Amino acid sequence: MPERTGYAHGVPSWIDLGTNDVEGAKTFYGAIFGWEAEDVPTDQGPPYTMLRRNGKVVAGLGPIPPDQVAAGMPPMWNSYVNVDSVDDTVAKVAEAGGNVMMPAMDVMDAGRMALVADPTGATIGLWQAGNHKGAELVNEHGALFWNELMTDDTAAAGQFYGEVFGWTAETTEMPNGPYTSFWAEGNVEGNAAAGMMPKPEGMEFPSYWGVYFAVDDCDAMLGAVKDNGGQVLMQPMDVPEVGRFAVVQDPQGATFTVMTMATPAE
Repeated sequence: MPERTGYAHGVPSWIDLGTNDVEGAKTFYGAIFGWEAEDVPTDQGPPYTMLRRNGKVVAGLGPIPPDQVAAGMPPMWNSYVNVDSVDDTVAKVAEAGGNVMMPAMDVMDAGRMALVADPTGATIGLWQAGNHKGAELVNEHGALFWNELMTDDTAAAGQFYGEVFGWTAETTEMPNGPYTSFWAEGNVEGNAAAGMMPKPEGMEFPSYWGVYFAVDDCDAMLGAVKDNGGQVLMQPMDVPEVGRFAVVQDPQGATFTVMTMATPAE
């Protein structure tokens, strides 16, 4: 697949992992996805690690700040949406019912970012690209495939993202209940930007944005996860015409989904 060189406004463009064990995470993801780690100096303190597959940047990695560790912040994957202007987007957040968790700031010459929370409490990043355009490789083995919100109030979340990003929501009935696809105005590729589903009844956890990685063989990947100290949280499940997926956890506790995409019918 050719290298990606940019993203439209409203399209998720980057993911990174905040963890309490950077070296352990490098080892785990290197083993299961074949990622190579490159530490990049920053002006905020610890280096930021760029993770590459076949020479192309696929994700980032960094330590959870000490104050957040003290507050009980667990290791987790973070999603970032590409925007034309971080400042203009942040200005829409409060009026739409959300909160600004980290105000707009420049990240050297890489770009400009902010972190915001929707009305249901899920946090998502905003990214205005400078020299760093986002993930260079997506939708193939060992790379980002999908970003998905799991929330306890799909109506409130859908309205928020419509007002902040200009997303259009399209909900369909799936075997396990309603599923919403978000479409970005500026995306001319014909693919939905992200997805949303209600939290399963009886499951007590905060609303959050999850990440999916494409893998060639979902079942084989579960073996690799376990062999390298991770855990399988949800056994593989088939979704007709979509693919086979499972939810796993790295040794530090960050969860993510691995998915083998269905082969299109002839």
